Amino acid sequence: MVEGSLAILIAFILYLGLMLGIGVYYYKKTANLSDYVLGGRRLGSWVTAMSAQASDMSAWLLMGLPGAAYISGFGSIWLALGLGVGTFLNWQFIAKRLRKYTEIAGDSLTLSSYFGNRFRDDKNTLKVISSIIIVFYFAVYTASGFVAGGKLFGTVFGLDYTLALTIGAIVIVGYTFLGGFMAVSTTDFIQGIVMFVAVVVLPIVGIFTNGGPFNILDSIRSMNGEFLVPFTDAEGNSLGLLVILSSLAWGLGYFGQPHILVRFMAIKSSSQIKTSKKIAMSWVVISLGAAIAIGMVGRVIIPETLLDSEQVFMIMIDGLLPSIIAGVFLAAVLAAIMSTADSQLLVTASAFSEDLYKSILNKNATQKQLLMVSRITVLAVAVIAYIIALNPDSSVLDIVSNAWAGFGSAFGPVVLFSLFWKKMTKLSTVFGMIVGGATVFIWGNLKGGIFELYEMVPAFLLSCIVIIVVSILDKEPSQEIQDEFDSIVKYKC
Repeated sequence: MVEGSLAILIAFILYLGLMLGIGVYYYKKTANLSDYVLGGRRLGSWVTAMSAQASDMSAWLLMGLPGAAYISGFGSIWLALGLGVGTFLNWQFIAKRLRKYTEIAGDSLTLSSYFGNRFRDDKNTLKVISSIIIVFYFAVYTASGFVAGGKLFGTVFGLDYTLALTIGAIVIVGYTFLGGFMAVSTTDFIQGIVMFVAVVVLPIVGIFTNGGPFNILDSIRSMNGEFLVPFTDAEGNSLGLLVILSSLAWGLGYFGQPHILVRFMAIKSSSQIKTSKKIAMSWVVISLGAAIAIGMVGRVIIPETLLDSEQVFMIMIDGLLPSIIAGVFLAAVLAAIMSTADSQLLVTASAFSEDLYKSILNKNATQKQLLMVSRITVLAVAVIAYIIALNPDSSVLDIVSNAWAGFGSAFGPVVLFSLFWKKMTKLSTVFGMIVGGATVFIWGNLKGGIFELYEMVPAFLLSCIVIIVVSILDKEPSQEIQDEFDSIVKYKC
C-alpha cells in the first residue's frame, strides 16, 4: 500500500467518474449498431490517432515494458524498435486503403464483415471463423487488462487481489456497455494524453532527483555495465539471434489487431490519415523510449530486485511524487488498462452481434436487438476474461504476447494480401487464418531450441505461404471482385 492513499483515492474516483460520465453521455447518442461499433465513421484525426495508440499500448506500456527494461536493461530496445516500425508501417500502408476498402465493400462495420464482403462469402464462412478467433483471443487479451487492474489496486490500496480485480472490471465494462465506440474512443483520447504525460514525466523526475543523467549512467555502470549494452542481457550473456528476432517480430502483429484496425475504418475521411499518422508516430516513439527509461532509472532507484518487476512504475511514483500528483499518474496506469480492455470488449461485441448473430442466428434482427446483443456480449466476454485473470501470478506481458501473436498471425497476412493482391481467393483466406492461428497455439506450447523463437514469426510466414499457394491453385476471383479491387487501386490509396 502506497503513502497518501486518500489523495490517490480521490484522484481515482474523479477519474473514474469522468470516464463513466462519458459513457452515460454517449449512451443517449447511440441509435444503431453502426454508432455503437464504429461511431458512424466520424472520428477526427486527433481522436483516431490517440485512441488507436492508447488502445494499442495498454497497461504493458507502463507495466510490462518498464518491467522488462528493469530486468534486461537496454536489451529491451529491440522490442520497442519492433513496435515502433510496426506502428509506422500500419499507418503508412494499411490505414488509408483499409478505410476506403471497408466502405466500398458493403460498408463493412467490422473486420470480419470486411473479409466476408471482400470475397463475396455468401455462406458466411469467413465471418464465422474470424469471429471465433476474435472472441477467443480477446477474452485472453482482455484478461491482461484485468490482471493489470488487480495489480494496480492491490499495490496502491493494499486491497485483496480479487477485490481489486473486480473493481477494475466493473468500471471498464460499465462505460463500454453504455456508450459503445464513441465513448471508448473519447475516453481513449483522454487516456492517451494521461498515459503520455505520465510515461514522459516520471523518468525525468527520477533522473533529476537522483543527480542528473550522468549520475544515473554512472550508477548503472557501477552496478552492471552490461545493463547498457543492447546485445546482452543484464548478466552479460549474448541475447542471441532468436531473442532479437522475437522482439522485432512484435511489429508484425500490427497488421492483424482488430482493436487498432477498427480505428482506421472509423475515421471521418481517408484524407485525415496523414495527419493522424504524424500524431500517432510522435506519441509512440516518445512513449516507448520513456517506458524503457523508467525501467532503467528504476533499477538505480530500486536496486534490490523486485519480486514483480511490473510494479516498478507504480513504486517509482510512490517514492518520487507528492500524493495528489501520484494519484493522477497512477490513474494513467488505470487509463492504459481501460483504453485497451474497452476496445477489445467492443470489437468482440461487434464481431458477435454483426457477424454471428445477424448473419447466422437472426438475419432479420432489428437495430435495437443488435444493440442489446452487443451489450450482452460485452458482459459475457468480460466474465470469461475475469475468470482467466483470477490468477494473481499472471504476467501482463506474457498474456499480451500470446494474444498479440494470435491476432497478428491469423489476421495480419490476410489483411495485407486482401488489400494489395487482386488474385487472393476466399479459400486462401480461410486457410491463411486457420494456419496462422493454429501455428501460434502449437508453437507456443513447444519448448527448447528453435521453439524459443516467438511464435509470431513461423505463424505469420506459414500463413503468407499458404495464402499464396492456395490462391495460385484455386479458381481465380470473379470479375466483380477484381473490378472492385481495381477501383481501390485507382483511388491511389
